[in-house]
Parts: sequence; C-alpha cells; structure tokens
Amino acid sequence: MINCTDELRRHNLKATPQRLAISSALHSCGHINVDALYELMLKKFNSISLATIYKNINLMLENSYIQEVKIPQNKSVYELTKSYHSHLICINCGEIDDIKLNMNPIISEVSSSSNFEISKTDVVLSGICKKCQ
Repeated sequence: MINCTDELRRHNLKATPQRLAISSALHSCGHINVDALYELMLKKFNSISLATIYKNINLMLENSYIQEVKIPQNKSVYELTKSYHSHLICINCGEIDDIKLNMNPIISEVSSSSNFEISKTDVVLSGICKKCQ
C-alpha cells in the first residue's frame, strides 16, 4: 500500500485531510471522475464543496501527483501518476484499464513524415471488455 502522506509531500503538496481522502479514493478506484469523487468525499466530509474538489484536483495536476485521462464523449477521469501507459475503455460498461503500448515506432513515423516533434501521446482505445462480450 502506498503512503499517501509521503507521496503528496514528494510532490510538494501538503497532506491535508481532503488530499489524503482524494489520494485514497484514487488509489482504490484507479480511475475516477469528479462527480464520483465528490460523492465519495461527501461521505467523509459532509460539507465539502465541489469547488474544493476542483481546487485540490487542479493543484494535484499542477504538481504531477495525478494525471487526467481524457475520454472521448465522456467526462475526464483522474488517476495517480504512474509510468507511461495508455487506456482501454469499454463502450458498454465504462470500465477503464491501463495498457502498456510501445509508441516509439508510431512517434518515429509521425515525426519523420510530418517534421513535427512529438512531446506527448495520449491513447485511449475503445471497445467491449471481456465481461460485456
């Protein structure tokens, strides 16, 4: 189990009760959108506002503690920052899984054919998961 306090501090963030709760939710859920996170947070902090959630999310993003996963035609989800990976999303149930892809051949091909220097890739593959097939 990760030590959320140490991880927050390592990213120059104070370990407030709200940030610890957000960290815990991200650790247990893997990927979560703001609405679901807000519902979880209300159970621990009955007077927490959505603005407080967004403020903490934005600060955690700025400090690279978490990362945003943009899902086409859906709300973004957030996850704890980890090594580079892509995502698989089930179009039926919405399950999101991490997948390691070697993007180097694609980046090389695009860079050489477009004279564009690629600095970041975000890949989300959509389909139907094993449970929904």
